[in-house]
Amino acid sequence: MQFHIVTIFPEAFTSYLNTSILKRGQNKGAVSFDFFNPRDYTQDKHRKVDDAPYGGGPGMVMKAEPIIRAVEAIKSKVESHKVHKVIKSIKSKVVILSPAGKQFTNKLAESWSNKYENITLICGHYEGIDARVKKILKAEEISVGPYTLTGGELASLVIIDAVTRRVPDVLGKEESIEEKRISSSEVYTRPEVIPYKNKKYKAPKVLLSGHHQKIDEWKRPKLSTDHARPALDK
Repeated sequence: MQFHIVTIFPEAFTSYLNTSILKRGQNKGAVSFDFFNPRDYTQDKHRKVDDAPYGGGPGMVMKAEPIIRAVEAIKSKVESHKVHKVIKSIKSKVVILSPAGKQFTNKLAESWSNKYENITLICGHYEGIDARVKKILKAEEISVGPYTLTGGELASLVIIDAVTRRVPDVLGKEESIEEKRISSSEVYTRPEVIPYKNKKYKAPKVLLSGHHQKIDEWKRPKLSTDHARPALDK
């Protein structure tokens, strides 16, 4: 799986992509990341990537041409890789991170990890991206939540993390994907009893029982009418 990130702040990704699971995935060759800065695809001496919006209004809008040229460079790189590896076809997707986009979910992450070899993530800034980018590139707008971020970089990292952990060989075992396990929102580890302010907070006895069927039943998510589990083992 290859992620191509179009961003004017590539340095924002360095720390997170080079730690933990994402770093392991790169070391195994299961996933890779490259960056394309729209400023490198401008054609003026000031490397301008934004301009005032038509029709007036506050803020600035990211210009279409530098982003389109960046994505064209990505397509050329993918095509070159395809020819070099003698691959008939490579399935690719172009995504624009936008608070107005379709809600990103675990289901989408699973689908993308199975369907695509290349995902291009376009990080917006300012008041957004010229709408013609979406039309020309046939990109899909995606949102990671019902809120507005300063830019698309954090949203891109959310998508990268969620998709990458589903790529074969990244986690090592399919069972490591939490949502594929029988899982409660409550988890416990040692010690068995934690004394705190004259109370003893115990791990549930069923988890210590060794009875796998009962443990699985306890871990299975409760119905909406019964969310809570007792924190104390009575």
